[in-house]
Amino acid sequence: MRPLFLLFLLLLPRLLPAAPAPADTLQPLSPARLLRYTYANDLFFRTDYYFTQGMTLTLVHPALARLPVRHLLVASPHGSTQYHGLTLRYDGFTPLRIQDAFIRVGDRPYAAYLYGSFFRVSNQRARHQRLTAALEIGFIGPAAGGKELQTAIHRVTGNAAPRGWDYQVQNAPIIGYRVAFEKQLTAGRHIELLGNAEASLGTLYTYAGTGLHLRGGKFTPYFANLSITKPEHSAASQPWQLYGEATLESRFIGYDATLQGSPLTNRDPYTLAAGNVRRAVLRSSGGVVLAHGGLSFAATAIWVSPEFAGGRSHRWGQLGVTVAL
Repeated sequence: MRPLFLLFLLLLPRLLPAAPAPADTLQPLSPARLLRYTYANDLFFRTDYYFTQGMTLTLVHPALARLPVRHLLVASPHGSTQYHGLTLRYDGFTPLRIQDAFIRVGDRPYAAYLYGSFFRVSNQRARHQRLTAALEIGFIGPAAGGKELQTAIHRVTGNAAPRGWDYQVQNAPIIGYRVAFEKQLTAGRHIELLGNAEASLGTLYTYAGTGLHLRGGKFTPYFANLSITKPEHSAASQPWQLYGEATLESRFIGYDATLQGSPLTNRDPYTLAAGNVRRAVLRSSGGVVLAHGGLSFAATAIWVSPEFAGGRSHRWGQLGVTVAL
């Protein structure tokens, strides 16, 4: 299943013609094409619990605007530039001690998921704002391969084998809808401060959140494009970019299937009760980005406050590379 998803994502631009936007798409369609990969792991901070590792692969391509699912995604009013993309995402979670071959009552359950997200970005450069809508479809449970992936990595790196994956959240479908809005609050020659609001409704995550995003250094303005592009696609792009960025976000959690199990099933060997889930959670990140032309590298540290009663705060690192196609 996973290799087929990956192959589909990589070959989709060749399967769909790079034709003009459909007649029902009134907003201008960006010609930008990019491929982005991120890898996150708490090993960067020498921990091995809670969020243990994750990966994303994202493709942005104008041909994706021809898929019928675009009708389900809200867009900004006329005048916004449209970007369409697909993201394949995997994340894995474990309790505090993976060496225990039994259920750790009161601790985080084992869980892993894999889903595809079709998204539309409506970017309004003149108004310094952006609306993103995404439809997410996939599955949580053993079919995501969390046990096999973590076991293989620990075998290669010589770390202790995880022994509790047999008690993970069981297979269930994921379907969700997410909307995010970003707006510039203030900006100078080498600094930008953005505000954002986000909401998700689905069988994996249901939450509402708001936050701030600070950028400082030499960069292309945030709303000029999606971080990088080829020069012919954006005259505003800087040939070299080097900047730091930081975010702070608060979320109100309505449902978290990685803690509570899927709302569509009741076959999980162990999950946390709703009363043990922290409803208010803080997330922050800080990182550095280096980009030249159509290539970008990013290194980010991420922190999250305790997500359940008796839990700890947690942090992990993420590396990312983006290529303009």
